[in-house]
Amino acid sequence: MYTDPIADYLTRIRNSAATGHRVVEIPASKIKKAMTEILFDQGYILSYKFEDNSVQGTIKIALKYDKATKAPVIKKLQRVSTPGLRKYVGADEMPRVLNGLGIAIVSTSKGVMTNKQARQEHVGGEVLCYVY
Repeated sequence: MYTDPIADYLTRIRNSAATGHRVVEIPASKIKKAMTEILFDQGYILSYKFEDNSVQGTIKIALKYDKATKAPVIKKLQRVSTPGLRKYVGADEMPRVLNGLGIAIVSTSKGVMTNKQARQEHVGGEVLCYVY
């Protein structure tokens, strides 16, 4: 049994993109749903669907690929804060991912958001992952 559901979520997306799958199914949770919405809003995935068919429910994510090269849009998904070593940052130390080309997904007191949104709202929090 895995102990880090967010790392599992990122790994499932990473593996599906690497093997060229169109859709990936992931067990749902509130934080994973929020992360999925951010990935969609930032243009890293085509679409998503939340299915509440079981106790936990599932998230179906349609992955996005480059039309010309057929390479996945998500180049890298990197877990930052782990259960063994949490990584918190203040509003002033928000990380810049790939000099502003990537995003960091941050869990704040005002909800899960990107590093850019957190900087605008002047809130700090736990850096969940980097996406680029």
